Amino acid sequence: MRSCLSLVLRNTLRNRRRSSLTVASMAVSLGLLGVLLALYRALFYGGETTPGQAKRIVVHHKIALTQELPVGDEQKIRQVPGVRAVISLRWFGGTYKDPGDPKNRFGQFAIEPASLVEVYPELRITEPEKVAFVAQKTACIASRALADRLGWKRGERIPLVGAAILPVTVDLTLVGIFDNPEGNAVLYFNRDYLRDSLSAGDSRRDMVQQYYVEADDKDAVPDVARQIDAMFDESSYPTKSEPEQAFMLSFVSFLGNLKLFLAVIFGAVTLTILLISGNMLSMSVRERTREVGVLKSLGFSSGEVLGMVVGEANLIALAGGLVGCGLAAALCVAIAGAMRSAPGFTSIVRGLSVSPLILTITLGIALLIGSLSALAPGLSAARTSILDALRYNG
Repeated sequence: MRSCLSLVLRNTLRNRRRSSLTVASMAVSLGLLGVLLALYRALFYGGETTPGQAKRIVVHHKIALTQELPVGDEQKIRQVPGVRAVISLRWFGGTYKDPGDPKNRFGQFAIEPASLVEVYPELRITEPEKVAFVAQKTACIASRALADRLGWKRGERIPLVGAAILPVTVDLTLVGIFDNPEGNAVLYFNRDYLRDSLSAGDSRRDMVQQYYVEADDKDAVPDVARQIDAMFDESSYPTKSEPEQAFMLSFVSFLGNLKLFLAVIFGAVTLTILLISGNMLSMSVRERTREVGVLKSLGFSSGEVLGMVVGEANLIALAGGLVGCGLAAALCVAIAGAMRSAPGFTSIVRGLSVSPLILTITLGIALLIGSLSALAPGLSAARTSILDALRYNG
């Protein structure tokens, strides 16, 4: 056994350039597999919800997210048993300074200042900042991630030029910077200021896009959602209420059948790794055909020859798998950083990582590919007779 292991290691390191390139190819491919697995887990099984998020419900129009809801529905929602707090939300989508600069793109929401901390108790903001936000109509608050990115300080003037949907300009003053667990880039300002900026006859003055509802308890969330939808089922503005986590993940459906897309890529990458590994091993075994004859003449059995070929393949596959897992972890960090500022994807960011399960699956796939790729050349070497092997001239 010891001699077999020594031969496996020596054969692996014999052609170091070929082995290194094979390990590198497998590492890149397995790294991509690891990222795909992490994305699949984050997208369809979600990250861990925060205690506050577990109790929140998003109420939006049943037909489409772009459809609006009357502001008067808020009082009706507050009367539903199990509802602790409600806040209306409207996406503004204005441009700040140079719209071509990616760092100037961030989430902008018109909300009710007094209700913000009630629905989002996890937001950390000082009491003076909270009071100023409620008292001053043109006030706004920003997440620390956004303020740090744009170099904002308290007292900063922030003009936002509205788009065609809301063609008004709001001139805001930053009165507070808050910390949030998601760490996303977002700005909140007073909905009444936006309402007053629109003309008196504009129907959008008294419309919102979503209501965020906090239930008394996370176990009450399904029942509260059903009651809200039942209340507006026969109205002109039917609603769809769903837990915040489910609402955030629903953005994935806009991309189409992402499960099938990821599965196809996963299969293609796996097949590529199998072909790369199989080609390398076939070349390696073919070059050592005479050596196989010598080993057999020295008493090595066909099973031991097959075991050495499979062991060599698994050693290379394991090395590629370990490097690939490290690469996948680094890519997940990079992707999470890019997605962190995207509205609606903060819950996905929290789940985007190479977990121990994904690490185990990736290494298991590496070893399986190593074994499968070694099967054909290994069986060929094991079945070759001593005479045929010794007469082989390559």
